[in-house]
Amino acid sequence: MKAKCCTNKKLTEEFVKLSKFLRIIGDDNRLRILCLLKDGELCVCEIYPNLDLAQNLVSSHLKVLLDFGLIKVRQEWKRNYYSINRPVFKKYNLSLTNFLKNYE
Repeated sequence: MKAKCCTNKKLTEEFVKLSKFLRIIGDDNRLRILCLLKDGELCVCEIYPNLDLAQNLVSSHLKVLLDFGLIKVRQEWKRNYYSINRPVFKKYNLSLTNFLKNYE
């Protein structure tokens, strides 16, 4: 008998999305960026000095997070300010919590 998670198409699609989420936040630098952004929005000029990374590398990590929807951007004059996209985070938090509950 196959496990429910392997046969239910809706659950399988959810697991694919959850897997991608985990790969994205599994990068140390992206996790550190998310940690910096949890207290509010920052521009890349405020992020990269805290990470000891080049600005262009931080920008590419921000793009990955932005493309997946984990962060959002607000443009002011010539600067982009990044912040956590809380509704998306809540969605993946719930999905991960539900997945892990099956193994308690």
